[in-house]
Amino acid sequence: MRTTRDRIRHAISFEIIGLAIFTPLASFVFGIPVEHIGVVGIVSATLATGWNYLYNLGFDHLMQKYRGGTQKTMALRIAHAVLFELGLLIVLMPFIAWYLGVSLMQALVMDISFALFYLVYAFFFNLAYDRIFPLPEWQKEAKA
Repeated sequence: MRTTRDRIRHAISFEIIGLAIFTPLASFVFGIPVEHIGVVGIVSATLATGWNYLYNLGFDHLMQKYRGGTQKTMALRIAHAVLFELGLLIVLMPFIAWYLGVSLMQALVMDISFALFYLVYAFFFNLAYDRIFPLPEWQKEAKA
């Protein structure tokens, strides 16, 4: 299991590297000044972090109440992920539309694009992070 310090390093490096890649890429793709996309990225990352905490707390409480525990089946994991992204979309879309002065439809397309970017980015970031900072028990398992 990762330590608190390692989890903090993971979260901070995930956000910093993600914003460093996302900001110029989104600026180029959508033709929006990098400083505006940067604000959207920072606000989105901040809101996503808060939403992540609240959503998972609520989801776990509901699971505890209705299922008697928090262990998730594959179907519940899929539902959990989809509902998280839908909730984040609902939270972020009006902000993106307002801040960038675009329609809700344009904000929806941008928000979906951002989510797809972070989905792919998270996969590769976590793969790299686990190779750069492997847990000691993984090294023991590899030798066995």
